[in-house]
Amino acid sequence: MEKLNINKVVDTLELLVNIPSPSGNTEKVIAAVEEWLKPLGVEMKKNRKGGLIVTLQGENNKEHRMLTAHVDTLGAMVKDIKSDGRLSLTMIGGFRWNAVEGEYCKIETSEGNEFTGTILIHQSSVHVYKNAGDVKRDEKNIEVRIDAPVTTAEEVRELGIEVGDFVSFDPRFQVTDHGFVKSRHLDDKASVAILMNTIRNIIEEQRHLPYTTHFLISNNEEIGYGGNSNIPTETVEYLAVDMGAIGDGQTTTEHCVSICAKDSSGPYNIGLRKKLVQIAKDHQLNYAVDIYPFYGSDASAAIRSGHDIVHGLVGPGIDASHAHERTHVDSLENTYKLIYHYILSPMN
Repeated sequence: MEKLNINKVVDTLELLVNIPSPSGNTEKVIAAVEEWLKPLGVEMKKNRKGGLIVTLQGENNKEHRMLTAHVDTLGAMVKDIKSDGRLSLTMIGGFRWNAVEGEYCKIETSEGNEFTGTILIHQSSVHVYKNAGDVKRDEKNIEVRIDAPVTTAEEVRELGIEVGDFVSFDPRFQVTDHGFVKSRHLDDKASVAILMNTIRNIIEEQRHLPYTTHFLISNNEEIGYGGNSNIPTETVEYLAVDMGAIGDGQTTTEHCVSICAKDSSGPYNIGLRKKLVQIAKDHQLNYAVDIYPFYGSDASAAIRSGHDIVHGLVGPGIDASHAHERTHVDSLENTYKLIYHYILSPMN
């Protein structure tokens, strides 16, 4: 393996996070991934759900592998246009309202026009609302202040904003001097960037894969069904590449690749998990085995949909998941190396 240029992974990640793509509105980011991969001459197709499938032929075409990472993110939709010109929201994906309070956002109309705004609690001003700090952060009290001269629902509708329009959160991407990568939507655009660069390096190095390998860039994971279809019947191993959760009781850090033993769907395949651990050991990677108690992946969605596959889950360690996320270039590199060596390895 040629030495990984981690800056290329970071650059790809920055490209992705700056393209709004809440679940249900992912055409632009899928098109960007497709355009990025096009010069490589790889076989690509889109499924009916809008996800992108890349296939690299291997020496064994009777047994396949599939890897997936999801490019859809958390977000919101306009639930109601209030009489004072503010917007109430409904969530897309599982986050808490306090995690987006104060965030800048974009509202995209059905005609494709965009307006900026800020997500605030209605009782924001401490000079007016004595209980501003105690008010519950929920769908009733959180709203969007639009950056336009509107004070009535009619004026908002004149802009073209309507119920059902998508709202995305500004990522605020930043790389620090110490190698930390801070941004919203590292879940799971960090993994997508890793898979894209894995594909590029395999092609540029003219590596011969032992098995035909598919890469699914899924676009509905945050709402539960991104990777549960378009799995070729020849697929034996199915590996989701998603974020590793960090917190109390977890062993994952921002510097390692996380290998999941179990999440809310149950245990992942023990044979594949042991194999991934052995690859990490053989190549002296910084890794951790963890259990994610409140988590589900495209691999668990695939199992639930009835596919007869061996399933696994790995990914970079992400702090403050579904909030103000952060990882480190070490984690991106360790995850990349595990994926790279895995797709070149023999099946059990």
